[in-house]
Amino acid sequence: MNTHRETGALTSIAIGIALFAVVAWSVAAPAPAAEKNQGVFSYQGADRQQRLIENAKREGTVVVYTSLATTESKPVAAAFEKKYGIKVDLWRAISEKVVQRAVSEARANRFAVDVIETNGPELEMLVREKLLTSFHSPYIADFPPFALPAHHQWISDRLTFFVVGYNTDRVKREELPKTYEGFLDPKWKDRIGIEATDAEWMATLIKLWGQDKGMDYFRKLAAMQPDVRKGHVLLAELIAAGEIPVGLTTYHANAESLKRKGGPIDWAPVEPVVARPQGVAVAKNAPHPHAALLFADFLISPEGQELFQSLGRSPASLKVKGNTNTFKYTMVDPVTVLDESEKWEKIWNELFIKR
Repeated sequence: MNTHRETGALTSIAIGIALFAVVAWSVAAPAPAAEKNQGVFSYQGADRQQRLIENAKREGTVVVYTSLATTESKPVAAAFEKKYGIKVDLWRAISEKVVQRAVSEARANRFAVDVIETNGPELEMLVREKLLTSFHSPYIADFPPFALPAHHQWISDRLTFFVVGYNTDRVKREELPKTYEGFLDPKWKDRIGIEATDAEWMATLIKLWGQDKGMDYFRKLAAMQPDVRKGHVLLAELIAAGEIPVGLTTYHANAESLKRKGGPIDWAPVEPVVARPQGVAVAKNAPHPHAALLFADFLISPEGQELFQSLGRSPASLKVKGNTNTFKYTMVDPVTVLDESEKWEKIWNELFIKR
């Protein structure tokens, strides 16, 4: 996977949770009373912010598990530390490992994590494991309806967009078709690539188009024999290197990052654009509940959202305007991805992997 996650690995995550039994890397505190934490997380009094900061400073530390790349997660942690003087104990891994670690620690009655920031489907897994809880924040009102699931146990703090990335030395922007169907033109054969685990992208488009039209499209796309590479970072790097002229499932943030560094890569929101929510949650048994909520607040505040924007990520808040607010997109449904992962991975593998 790239900086966020290996899409399509949800089945293996579920198996991994059952088998994963490693000793936690840090000494965790005993499980605090979840009821006491919930009082912190749900408090809405006028002195909420003052109480939160004062108690968070007494706790002194917040432990964060995230799949956000270190090139972004470290600056975010540093900004929080500078603002509040509270140490961020940051552990970064692919989303599969984030889930495995949180679940294995909880099953061993070890509670080290305060905040989890990762992909929507993986957060839904943690909801089902009963490791998260609802929380109040005054900033939630700044977000679109899709950002907050009905259970209110996580909120989308940023979005990952599947866009068309292209090498600017090998492809002119005006050559790109307006829709994905245009890439079935024979002129694109041997010029396009996809990431090896993007079954959820396919599933979202098939649900949008309808089963017959959707499956017909992906059978024809498979017949084009696109270059299949595992890892969204790798796909973007190969596009920038010119080895793959066009990537149909490029992560916007990866292309944008390489573009900002001067690489010959750009991206286009070819329709229909698919977006996946990334989110932040507080652990039900967080050992530092005030610091946990303060950190979650920071991520979804206008300040934190602007910071995401400056780092090339796509903030979910309606208060922040950027280059991903200018086009329509279809959201991946995390619950559907989780419930139907085996079905769509089977179809994806038969079309693009086992050929």
